[in-house]
Amino acid sequence: MTMAPVIDYQSKRPIGERINFRMLTIVIVFGVLVGWPVYSFLKVQMTHGIERDGDLFRVDLKSLGNFPFNDMAGTVENIPPDFRKLDGKKVALEGFIYAGNGAGDKVNAFQFVYNIQKCCFGGPPLVQERVFASVPNNGTVDYLPDEVRAIGTLHVILNKDRDTGKILTVYTMDVDRVEPL
Repeated sequence: MTMAPVIDYQSKRPIGERINFRMLTIVIVFGVLVGWPVYSFLKVQMTHGIERDGDLFRVDLKSLGNFPFNDMAGTVENIPPDFRKLDGKKVALEGFIYAGNGAGDKVNAFQFVYNIQKCCFGGPPLVQERVFASVPNNGTVDYLPDEVRAIGTLHVILNKDRDTGKILTVYTMDVDRVEPL
């Protein structure tokens, strides 16, 4: 007994008949929902969160502090080279102002962190996860409680406590201006 050959009529139909609007919509939505986060993650991994815009470097504040660092024995060489190269460069960082000593609408010195709620869940941010900012020439900027963009000159320099030897700062910034997002 011989069997008749099986003919696949579905594959013989033109592609326009096999793909419908609903299927195309599902593929596009799935592609955006999965593709955008994957693209964003890979972009930060490849650029280390640093994008050049003329003379200004847009730096992802979370990436800037996302490396292991010993706050007692750490050295400048323990800071990733891409971040050390930002020393003395004009940068734009997005994050939150923490002015523990400030009580008014204006501040002249503050700590800049990527997210007060997320950073402090496991305790205060580590020394490399903060940028210690000040406004030169006795200037001030508006204290804004929401996320802001701080633009200024970044310095990569370790400052140690004279008594304990503990590193107090890794990054400092001379702030030119602060903008609401």
